[in-house]
Amino acid sequence: MTTRTGALYDGMMAELVPFQGYNGDTTYGYAARPLGPGPYGGVVVIHHMPGWDEASKEIVRKFAVHGYVAICPNLFYRYGPGTPEEEATAARAAGGVPDAMCLGDVEGAIRYLRSLTNCNGKVGVIGYCSGGRQVYLSACNIPSLNAAVECYGGRVVATPDQLTPANPVAPIDMTANMACPLLGLFGAEDRNPSPEHVARQEEELKRHGKTYEFHSYEGAGHAFFAVDRNSYRQEAATDGWKHVFAWFGKYLSA
Repeated sequence: MTTRTGALYDGMMAELVPFQGYNGDTTYGYAARPLGPGPYGGVVVIHHMPGWDEASKEIVRKFAVHGYVAICPNLFYRYGPGTPEEEATAARAAGGVPDAMCLGDVEGAIRYLRSLTNCNGKVGVIGYCSGGRQVYLSACNIPSLNAAVECYGGRVVATPDQLTPANPVAPIDMTANMACPLLGLFGAEDRNPSPEHVARQEEELKRHGKTYEFHSYEGAGHAFFAVDRNSYRQEAATDGWKHVFAWFGKYLSA
C-alpha cells in the first residue's frame, strides 16, 4: 500500500474534474486525492453497468483514504444528461460503450492522473462487472498501465453472437498483448463470468506467460463487492480489498 506522509495530511479533496477523453472530447470524472504532497500511485476506477453512481464514487474516495490519487470517468456521459440510472439505461439501449471509446476515455483519465503534481507516475486500473471486462480490454491495449484489477468481468470470454460492431473482439482474444500484471477477483457462484470462463482466462494468461493472480470466493456471486446490493458478501469483499491494496501496493509504489 502506498504510504501517506502522516496525520497532517489525513484528509482528501474530492471533486468533479474535466479531462480530454476519446477523440479529444471533454469528458468528466469524479476524482479524489490525499491532501499530502505524495508522491502517490494513481488508480482509474471503471464503474459497473449501473453507471457512474454513488457506490462508484465511494470507491474513488476509498482509494484516496488509502493513499492513492484516483478518478472514475463517466463512460456514459455521452448518453446524458440524466441521472446515472437514465444514462446507464440509454447506454444499454445503444449496445453499450464502444470499446474504442472506452479505451480513449481511460487513456485520458490516466493522463489526468499523471498530470497531478502528487502522482508518482504509476497508474493502475480497477473495474467491476462490465468495468471488469473493460479492465481486461485496457490491460491488453494500453501499454502504459502498471497494474490491473478485474472484479468479476462479464464477457471477457464471449461467444460470436455476443460480438458487435461496438465490441468486435472478445478481450480474451487479446491476451497476448497484455502488458501489465492482472489481479482477478471472482465469485464462485457467478454465472457471468462463470467458473468455466474464469478458468479459460487463467488458461490464456498461463499460455502467454502473463503475470497474474486469481482468487475465487465460495458462496459469493456477481457483485459481491457492492455494499448497497443484496449480492454483497462481507467476507469475500473484505478479503478482496486486502488483495487489491496488496496488488497496487506492489506495482504502484514510488
